[in-house]
Amino acid sequence: MQHLSRFLVRAQLAFACTSLAAITLACAAQARASDLSGNAAVTTDYVWRGSSQSSGDPAVQAGFKVAGESGLYASIWGSNVKFAPGSDASSEFDSTVGWGKSLNDDWALDVNVLRYRYPSTAVDLNWTELNGTVTYKGNTWASVGHSNEALGYDASGTYAQLGAKFPVNDAFRVEAAVAHYFLDDAVVAENGYTHGQVSAIWAFNAQAPGKHVELRVTAHATDSDAKAIFGDDYAGSRVEAALQASF
Repeated sequence: MQHLSRFLVRAQLAFACTSLAAITLACAAQARASDLSGNAAVTTDYVWRGSSQSSGDPAVQAGFKVAGESGLYASIWGSNVKFAPGSDASSEFDSTVGWGKSLNDDWALDVNVLRYRYPSTAVDLNWTELNGTVTYKGNTWASVGHSNEALGYDASGTYAQLGAKFPVNDAFRVEAAVAHYFLDDAVVAENGYTHGQVSAIWAFNAQAPGKHVELRVTAHATDSDAKAIFGDDYAGSRVEAALQASF
């Protein structure tokens, strides 16, 4: 089984790298029909799936995405991180290849392969995940992510989230989400954990599609299982503020 798992991991990595190169070249070849976008953010705490990835410290983040008219896209995103002592992790770089498009006036679908990389670590924390998100009328979504090497371990994990946006006006909205991370007990001592979050978001220059600045304040909370897995310094209740520019 270990040989099969290693083969699947290598296959996922090869697929992700090959697809990233292929989609990037395809979009570049159709320059007139492709869309290049990016974002940059400063946040008081890098919180991912309810737990801090920066030990409560600020983080600087940036990403770029190229997408074609067909819905195919490729992106790269990075942030500084600070994990528990022993990993020596200081940076994270995520590469994604996928397809996303509106199916009709109400429904949209996005599927992708995401590769998490931590190049500065003393141990191998890199892993790959398959994700899918269904969105209804742009305001409600359900997403699922699955990996057979969740969190860098040689075991499976499935992440499920439900979320919604509540627009107040053109410049202000509230977002809320609840999720559960189902984790194999070979990954952590617990079988997973639950977390929720509520965000208040102010958008500046919201009339310009894809080009605006957002101020986001988010309250995060996890259950006691998350504390048992990650520790009190990384899980629990926390408030994060972020300023993000999209271009």
